[in-house]
Amino acid sequence: MDLKGFDQPGSAAAGETRSVKVMIAGGFGTGKTTMVRSVSDIKPLTTEETLTQASADVDRLIGVADKTETTVSLDFGKISINDSLVLYLFGTPGQERFWFLWNGLFKGALGAVVLVDTRRLASSFRAIEEMERQNVPFVVALNVFPDSKDYPVEEIRDALDISPHIPVVACDARDRTSSRDVLVALIRHLKERSAVVLESR
Repeated sequence: MDLKGFDQPGSAAAGETRSVKVMIAGGFGTGKTTMVRSVSDIKPLTTEETLTQASADVDRLIGVADKTETTVSLDFGKISINDSLVLYLFGTPGQERFWFLWNGLFKGALGAVVLVDTRRLASSFRAIEEMERQNVPFVVALNVFPDSKDYPVEEIRDALDISPHIPVVACDARDRTSSRDVLVALIRHLKERSAVVLESR
């Protein structure tokens, strides 16, 4: 994968390694922690706690009844895309009661992946709204669960109400190669956006 020319503001000089902050966002139970764990080159930092019966109604476990743990702060990992580009991954908590943490987590992020469970599209609406509000470029990754239906991409795009220029890709968050491909798709998207901005000047 040739990602040379990724010259967003603040790029490293030739021969140096560029570090980029990337958010992994999405609704409750969409696979954010799983993606960070599967793709990280280092042992990821996670802040998962056991779900209790007391939080069942608060966290709305409909569709994810088998989930036993939840992120209460953030997940953190790192992956080298090539010799000159390192991504620092920050996974957001998905439950509504922890959304107040998002503003701090998004600060300095160059781009984001929004993970979507096609069985529960509404669970990721808030994450998409937040990307648009904070003007953070993003790609949508459809995390394929065993009982997920196969929907046409345009149908998903319409249901999520996202513009045609935002990439929508399928992935398996448990698989390192699949998760890495999602991150590469994000970098490509950032490069394309950068080229459009430069051309418009």
